[in-house]
Amino acid sequence: MDLATLPKAAELASVARNPRWRPAAGLALHSEIFAPGNGASGAGAAVALALDGLSTCKPETLEERSVLWVQDARSRKLTGRPYRAGLPETLRHRLIHVCADTPEDALFALEEGMRCRDLAFVIGEIAGNPRALDFTASRRLSLAAEKHGVPLYLVRLDATPDLSSARMRWRMRGAPSAPPRWNIGAPGKPAWSAELFRARGYAPGEWTLREDGHVLAAEPPLPASRSVSEPAPASAGGGEGQATASM
Repeated sequence: MDLATLPKAAELASVARNPRWRPAAGLALHSEIFAPGNGASGAGAAVALALDGLSTCKPETLEERSVLWVQDARSRKLTGRPYRAGLPETLRHRLIHVCADTPEDALFALEEGMRCRDLAFVIGEIAGNPRALDFTASRRLSLAAEKHGVPLYLVRLDATPDLSSARMRWRMRGAPSAPPRWNIGAPGKPAWSAELFRARGYAPGEWTLREDGHVLAAEPPLPASRSVSEPAPASAGGGEGQATASM
């Protein structure tokens, strides 16, 4: 038996103390999503988690609020800008997109956005591990989100997990879609291989998450051999393409 595959005592203790996360468990005010930078799986997962969290709120209070989406220059080059027609229909007319040049500018826009209670949620995309996104900056984001009640979903593209005060930290990759019910040749609904590796109030776990309307469905994780390779970026030549962050 390979002892390295056995769960650690700390993980077993965490499972015993905390429940496992489940879809529609409520809003997490500061989440980080680590995803590869050669596809839109991270942005799509951020939208899916946000809508899943909002499904637990009163619809009349949130359904018409705007959504702020902030990208730094490197993330735009990696994954492209949000493609409005690829977003869920309920979000297309509510999107506010901010193009920031540097991670510092992106963090400033994110923090200012969370101070606006008229936003339903904020999505940020920052590439790599910039010095500006240290623990102090992460703590400022958490405090702003909790003080004003505006959730933040920060997508970390091609980044290594570092010190952070985010309440939930995910690793996400694209997963094979289930065959469509009526046309097996059509693209299926989005799916992700998801690992919640750190969270306040929840035990770590892995799932295959699938879009199911405006909520998520969680299934057991797929074998590693069935993971999806992200497509090569369309903007490999240096231009900025458009990536679909659809659900």
